[in-house]
Order: sequence, then structure tokens, then C-alpha cells
Amino acid sequence: MKIFDRGLCLLAVSVCLANPVFAENTGKTLPKNEATMAKALEMAMTPGEGQKKLAPMVGTFDVKIRTWVTPSSTPVESMASMVSTWVLDGRYVQSMLVGQVGGAPFSGIGYIGYDNTAKMYQTAWMDNGSTGMVWYTGNFDKSGKSATMKATVPNPLTTKPSPLELRLSIAPNGDHVTELWGQGPGAKLTRLMELTYTRSKP
Repeated sequence: MKIFDRGLCLLAVSVCLANPVFAENTGKTLPKNEATMAKALEMAMTPGEGQKKLAPMVGTFDVKIRTWVTPSSTPVESMASMVSTWVLDGRYVQSMLVGQVGGAPFSGIGYIGYDNTAKMYQTAWMDNGSTGMVWYTGNFDKSGKSATMKATVPNPLTTKPSPLELRLSIAPNGDHVTELWGQGPGAKLTRLMELTYTRSKP
């Protein structure tokens, strides 16, 4: 463990132990031993196997975008490029996408990471097609090659909560596909967008 990380871990332990509210509310369920607490915090903050599954997604990619206006319509095809890099010492993958959709400029920023404590993947996405950030959570299947992540967002027409699904599949060389599914007529989910990422640079 890096000296800097150990310092942060010990600082977190000190704050927890010194906070009477924390001690009162959690003392019955959390260990009082500093070493045990430090180990738990170290595991929570240290990148591991969960983060390694994201490694194939790091690099520069050409992106083919297909967008469906209605479930039965012919998809509108566009192109973009995306650069994905590790940030915060290998804890998260940051993705920067620039291109066009329907002839209009389209750009987005995304982050994906694995929460060691919650045992799940989390994705935050924002783009110039909306003023709201989307927060997905989910997990990979047993193969480690595909994942389904779910979110709830307000429908811009009704303002009522509406489900979204981000379906991800990754090839060994890092090429991957993400599909965005949302609520169509009735309760059935329908495909809204598909992005196919082809590696152009490591």
C-alpha cells in the first residue's frame, strides 16, 4: 500500500473514531479495533479485480452511432471518436466522446468504476443532449464480457420517472458495444441508441 494511501486510510479511521455521532450510531455493528477498521477502509479504496475488468475499455476508439427515433424506424447513423483513460490512480475510467448525431454536434463525458464495498459497477454519463446526469448501477455477468446497468431518469415529456438500461459487451481486444434502452409505448423497453467502439489506438 502506498504511503499516501495509508495516510488517507489512517486519517479516515481517526475521523471515524473521533466522531461521537459515528460511534453512537455504528458502534454496535462496526469493529472498534483500529487495525480491523483500517483494513476494511484499505480494501474499500484499493483498485483490484473489479477495476481490472474495465482495462480493455481504455484507449482511443472510432465510434459508429445508430439512433432510433421510433422502434420501427430506420436508425440514423453517425460517427464519433472517444478517448478513454484511467483517472484517480486506476480507480475509474474517464471517457470523452466527440462526434455528430443526426448532423448536429454531439459530445459526452462518462465515468465508470467498481465500488469495492457495494460490489457493483457505477456509471455516470452526461452529454449535450440533456441537462441531467444519468447514474447507472449494475454488474457484469459470469463471463465478465457483458454487463447490464440500470438507471431511472425523469421523462422530458411527462417528468415522471422512466427506466433506462445500458447494455455493454466487451471483446478481448477492447472493441465494445453499448446499447441504450428506454421505455417505449407501454412498459416495454425499446432500443434508443447503439454505439459500436472500434479501437484505433491503444
